[in-house]
Amino acid sequence: MKKRALLSVSDKSGILEFAQELERMNYEILSTGGTKRFLEDNGVAITAVDEITKFPEILGGRVKTLHPLVHGGLLAKHDDAAHQSEMADNGISPIDMVCVNLYPFRETISKPDVPVEDAIENIDIGGPTMLRSAAKNHAYVTVIVDAEDYPAVLEELQSKEGTTTPETRRRLAAKVFRHTAAYDSYISNYLTDLTEEEYPAQLTLTYELQQTLRYGENPHQKAAFYRSPLGSEFSIASADQLHGKELSYNNIQDANAALQIIKEFTMPAAVAVKHMNPCGVGTGDTISAAFGKAYEADSTSIFGGIVALNREVDAETARLLGDIFLEIIIAPAFSEVALEILTKKKNIRLLTISFDGAKQDKWNTVTVEGGLLVQQPDVYNYEDAEITIATKRQPTEAELEALKLGWSVVKHVKSNAIVVCDSQMTLGVGAGQMNRVGAAKIALEQAGERAEGAIMASDAFFPMNDTVEAAAKAGIKAIIQPGGSKKDQDSIDKADEYGIAMVFTGIRHFKH
Repeated sequence: MKKRALLSVSDKSGILEFAQELERMNYEILSTGGTKRFLEDNGVAITAVDEITKFPEILGGRVKTLHPLVHGGLLAKHDDAAHQSEMADNGISPIDMVCVNLYPFRETISKPDVPVEDAIENIDIGGPTMLRSAAKNHAYVTVIVDAEDYPAVLEELQSKEGTTTPETRRRLAAKVFRHTAAYDSYISNYLTDLTEEEYPAQLTLTYELQQTLRYGENPHQKAAFYRSPLGSEFSIASADQLHGKELSYNNIQDANAALQIIKEFTMPAAVAVKHMNPCGVGTGDTISAAFGKAYEADSTSIFGGIVALNREVDAETARLLGDIFLEIIIAPAFSEVALEILTKKKNIRLLTISFDGAKQDKWNTVTVEGGLLVQQPDVYNYEDAEITIATKRQPTEAELEALKLGWSVVKHVKSNAIVVCDSQMTLGVGAGQMNRVGAAKIALEQAGERAEGAIMASDAFFPMNDTVEAAAKAGIKAIIQPGGSKKDQDSIDKADEYGIAMVFTGIRHFKH
């Protein structure tokens, strides 16, 4: 009996050559709609599905293949006598191969302001149903959802006397179920967003493999990088790598941290990151001046770090960057001269990312053993805060500028977090400490004499007045913190004692 293949694809890439080879192997090719017309126009003999079902396509093509003569042919066990008997009684012939890809739902909803009606019409019903039927019956049916698999399937058919191996069919079936699961997740999440249901009973997320990594955080850990197909475009997953070694697990984590900080700024800014914490942040009239400040902030820790800049890297900045060892430089662009300078370093990674129309993912997710935490991103900034001055002394204009910078940075430092800075650069960063005064002491020690006249930012309130005491002794003139402690008054009194201005924001920025 002649073998039969059902071909029905939205993406026509490679389908003509595939169909021609199947025809040479004496396959009967079944098809519908646009695929049928395309193949016939190119000389491939086609049997229309409605010739088999004796039922026309209806409802504008919504119903084409949903018929027992199709799905019976897909789901029948070829070595089951009862199945074969029922097929004979009902005039059903087996279908040995299915090649289907689906309506472009993801591509449709990716368009700005797409009408809901257009999205709904691009929900494929018949395609996933055929794929799932064939994949379930992969013991007998070869099912293909990806054009990249055409050559391997053809090669196997040619070398195996017109058949595929059980291992190949299972691999392809697994791919189908991954594909349809992802497809359904796009639809379910899109419709859930329309209903504005914040926390649905089931949360289905899908990611696509971006790259396998040499190892994870440590050499003994395997790792890979997946991207969200509908995720933020302002991300490492969307960056273009112009030069250097492939990114590592730790590179990706640190680069992501640098991006989250750099997008806080509109003026020229540079951010240096080590181990997901900023070690130096600088601003200036030019990007070279901004980087100079970031480097000056902590010229020791920046060694081997990641630098993000929010302006094109020019020749002057490239020379400064090239003088130190860095793992990654991220920027909107690099001038030709800058690239010439920096690409002399063989291993440094140079990444570009679009800063125009940068968007934020709706949710942040963090895995825990056996579960997933979901929360809104922390996009709260100084302009959103209900600022109150808790102390007798008001901050000066220069101090206010410095407080804004400190508040923009401290939210990206691991808690407990303290940042010491002036109006243009960080001077000391205390990160990830078990108590707040410990974080303050680290930041103040790093700032050293530069703390005189500087400001301090804290990601959460002061439970005791000891942090204010430490700040005063170091010469800090203004402090920004959320407030809200039962002992706020103790800290206010201590600030008044030393003539420190203290600003309350009413919002904390824990980062675990």
